[in-house]
Amino acid sequence: MDFDFSDDQKFLKGEARKFLEARCAIPAVRAVLDDPDKAFDAGLWRGVAEQGWLGAAIPEEFGGLGLGHVELCAIAEELGRAVAPIPFASTVYILAEAVMLAGTDAQKQRILPKIAAGELIGCLATSEGPGAITAASIQATVSGAKLSGVKIPVTDGDVADVALVLAKEGGKPGLYLVELSGDVGRVSLKSLDPTRSIAKLTFKDAPAERLGGAGEGMELLQAVLDRAAALLAFEQLGGADRCLEMAKAYAMERYAFGRVIGGYQAIKHKLADMYVKNEVARSNAYYAAWALNTSAPELPIAASAARIAASDAYWFASKENIQTHGGMGFTWEVDCHLYYRRSKQLALVAGAPKAWKERLVSQLERKNAA
Repeated sequence: MDFDFSDDQKFLKGEARKFLEARCAIPAVRAVLDDPDKAFDAGLWRGVAEQGWLGAAIPEEFGGLGLGHVELCAIAEELGRAVAPIPFASTVYILAEAVMLAGTDAQKQRILPKIAAGELIGCLATSEGPGAITAASIQATVSGAKLSGVKIPVTDGDVADVALVLAKEGGKPGLYLVELSGDVGRVSLKSLDPTRSIAKLTFKDAPAERLGGAGEGMELLQAVLDRAAALLAFEQLGGADRCLEMAKAYAMERYAFGRVIGGYQAIKHKLADMYVKNEVARSNAYYAAWALNTSAPELPIAASAARIAASDAYWFASKENIQTHGGMGFTWEVDCHLYYRRSKQLALVAGAPKAWKERLVSQLERKNAA
């Protein structure tokens, strides 16, 4: 079985890289990083929408390209390589996937075309502070189609138009679509990666529309996160590969004691370890892409494995990239920290690796017991 991209998908990936090299070079990323009033690159967001990437996996009947999830994975890998400062993951991997998975026809007709056109930004609001999210820990409530509660932190919550909110109605968890109008309080927060903003959202009797069935919130949320994990794995893989490229390039040009540092065994081991972890992550990501694109029952296992391997690979590659660059690797002027920041942000945006490890073990136990 061939898990590699097809020729057409490789062409799409190549064109995506050319576009991002022209429109999302490091100076564009730093422009967002250095400006506290700039949450994301609005020009790049419009350009991505014009390319059709926002609707790559959205069916044509809802304004998308209807290409499929493997094509979206190819695009995600290039976005990760470029550390693109746009709310792509929150909008496409999470909100769009949630609506396609559980939305009514009316909800799909209202939301998906706007996502595909770049007219709507989404976010996922589940966390209410430190600790794991469980049915018992949820404090946000819905009564009479009105939602109240506080969610913190919410990635892209300060720029989103619609939030996917986890709340209880009648004591049962549900996922709700909430338009972030003036009735919703928003406070921008500082984060490790300022190129991906976060916020505190305060809801007080905000109009809410349930997504999916009553009481299905936790199951639906996990199904959405499984889909998002497969896509995020490719974004993480793109960043990890770029870190390896940066470390290798520096090791081949930096001289110490009369020879390039790439000739020293310690540096060779760093680069080899980065390569091995990246390839492990790649194989798991490809498996997850297949499971997602075919709606295979193996998706929960494949997505969990991909999430764990990609999070580990990206963090390790970004850390070793800094180490390979030596003392200058820690400085603001060198680009290594951009990838380290993003590796930490992506590792938490859809649940920490620890939670995914627990999910993988539980899924394997369930499979073996069947």
